Amino acid sequence: MQNDGKVVPLTKATPEPATTSPLARLPVVLLQVRDKAAQQLKEGLQALFDNADDTLFEMADRAHNNVEQNTFFEAMRDLRLKRKSIERAFLDKFYEAFLRLGQYEVSEPEIEAPVTFDKLALVHNDDLERTVAVDAMVSKVLSRDGFALTQLTTRLNSLIPQPLTDAANPMGPAMLCDFFLQAGRSLGVEIKVKLIILKLFEKYVLTDADHLYCEANQLLVAAGILPELKAAPARRVSDRAPAAARSTQAAEERAANSSSRPLDSDVHEVFAALQELLSLVRSSVTPLHAPNSEAKPISSHDLLRLLSHLQQYVPAPEAADEFDLRNQLEQLLTRVSVKSGKFRVVGVVDEDVINLIAMLFDFILNDRNLPDSLKALIGRLQIPMLKVAVIDKSFFSRGSHPARRLLNEIASAALGWGGRDDYQRDTLYVRIEQVVQRLLNDFVDDPAIFSELLVDFLAYTSDERRRSELLEQRTRDAEEGRARAELARQRVQQELNQRLLGKTLPEVVVRLLQEAWSKVLLLTCLKHGEQSAEWQAGLGAMDDLIWSVELHDEPEARQRLLDLVPGLLKSLRDGLTSAAFDPFATSDFFSQLEGLHVQAFQHFARQQDAQEERHAAPALTGEMVEVMEEIVLIAPGEQALSEPSIRLADDDAAVLQVDALRVGCWVEMQEDEDHKLRCKLAAIIESTGRYVFVNRTGMKVLEKTRMGLAVEFRRGAVRLLDDALLFDRALEAVIGNLRRLKGAV
Repeated sequence: MQNDGKVVPLTKATPEPATTSPLARLPVVLLQVRDKAAQQLKEGLQALFDNADDTLFEMADRAHNNVEQNTFFEAMRDLRLKRKSIERAFLDKFYEAFLRLGQYEVSEPEIEAPVTFDKLALVHNDDLERTVAVDAMVSKVLSRDGFALTQLTTRLNSLIPQPLTDAANPMGPAMLCDFFLQAGRSLGVEIKVKLIILKLFEKYVLTDADHLYCEANQLLVAAGILPELKAAPARRVSDRAPAAARSTQAAEERAANSSSRPLDSDVHEVFAALQELLSLVRSSVTPLHAPNSEAKPISSHDLLRLLSHLQQYVPAPEAADEFDLRNQLEQLLTRVSVKSGKFRVVGVVDEDVINLIAMLFDFILNDRNLPDSLKALIGRLQIPMLKVAVIDKSFFSRGSHPARRLLNEIASAALGWGGRDDYQRDTLYVRIEQVVQRLLNDFVDDPAIFSELLVDFLAYTSDERRRSELLEQRTRDAEEGRARAELARQRVQQELNQRLLGKTLPEVVVRLLQEAWSKVLLLTCLKHGEQSAEWQAGLGAMDDLIWSVELHDEPEARQRLLDLVPGLLKSLRDGLTSAAFDPFATSDFFSQLEGLHVQAFQHFARQQDAQEERHAAPALTGEMVEVMEEIVLIAPGEQALSEPSIRLADDDAAVLQVDALRVGCWVEMQEDEDHKLRCKLAAIIESTGRYVFVNRTGMKVLEKTRMGLAVEFRRGAVRLLDDALLFDRALEAVIGNLRRLKGAV
């Protein structure tokens, strides 16, 4: 507010001109009250948003399903993006309310009416829940600090030109809730999330209302405004702590919880079991030292400092194989020992963590499920993951740990990544690279960064997944439609071959039936089905057409042809029109058909004359064709899916592998000597026996028959990818190896 400094002293008698802004009419002391309150409210809002991530993440951690979990993760992201605008909008509303206090009104004052909670627009369809929550918050403040608020309102009324009520007081709980609700209109989150945010507003802003009113009343009393009013009773200190202090305290508690707090029983039990196995590989991080020198372990804090130093020198992905963490740490410890003159080693607990993380990443970097380029990128996370494991041992026992989940989510997203030469331009690779670089640059000792990165990465993968699922569903729908069309095509093909194979007919008729009438029958079959009258009518028209161009010697054939032709021509014309067949080709066909029918009638006439003259009648003229090969109908632009020449038995291991495939599983297919294709089984079309595969964007990339896929499995060209969580697989494998090592000792 650029005019805050230009205020009118209380002693000034001359009124300001009418054009003076309302702000100029506010007494200095009222501006001081406003600014002091605004500062406290701002600190409260900052504390709210600082703690919102932790609260929502805990809610996500306790979610019952992925949909509910994603709701909280998306809310965290939305809140983080809109935090500044909400803070700014809240304070703007607060300042505007004070401006209105200084406005003179001739009639009814334009002071904002008491808050009508059913009109607040935080949400539109959940007014009742929101109203109940806000009413409860306001009632709680009024019952606790109502006396101090009433005193403040009374003092303000002595300074402003129109009467003010507690409900309309800009510092009252009703108005503060109103400001917050209006400022949060842009939040696109569900009502349960909004209610959580309202509770945070109560905790970090409204809980300090007595502090707000106390300071305001003290400022007014010091300025001589109604000092005779009895002071409000002080609340117990334990009932309230300033928002900023509570925020600091919460941060300190999180730091203490992550390091010095004793492990809970479950975490302790899991880590103790791991330590028992890891005892077999201790002394792998031991610097060179002189004999007889006494080893002095470094603290976990000092270890984190050494790791942070090494973290700055993690090589680029292409040189990741050259970086040996334990060797680098050993060299650092040697330098520290030489410099201090004392033999420094890593403590037993920290060494166990180092060895475990090293073995986990050995597994990860040898995992065939990860593409090599992304494997090298993920390998750069070894030090950040080690640091978070040193800070928080629940990393090994809690599947929902943010750092562990981040690693699993990256690996899951990478499962379908192809890893072509242009991988560095791929959005997924770029996003993972950004996550890795952010951790290497910014992670010192606050694990909260993992929650932040996890939320952002989940928002990205959620958007990607929605897009791919939409395209995947379209692919499935298209394939199922194509399967129905293929079955209908096979049915039409069967009917054509049944009628034409082995016959000699005019070439124009054979071509029409194969190229045009087959489409009419196909559309009829798809639209009405094989049991419909329309399908039978289409077959009948085909039968009538064939009969009409064949030679007949029976006496009644001529009359039948006379009766048949008008209706046949209409049926053919209507059918070809419905199939949008080329009108010029249709016209040409009917012209040729007319000639054939004329010849047929001439044949009947000559047949009658021949009987009278006792000689044979000539056959039909025109180009004739004998249908010797089966007619095969193929959709435009499509080739028939060929079956392999090899036929495997139903109980063959490769066939059983195919039969065990389920929609959603990932495979890696060897395309040629240099390239492999990663794809997901999107659909099994039972009617045609086709297996349809898509890439990670949901686009169709491969199609195989059951037997064709089995043959690929048999020759080792197809490999199932394990889509289980990467960290969990790695931990299971490491524990298995350690148990085998223990058994061998």
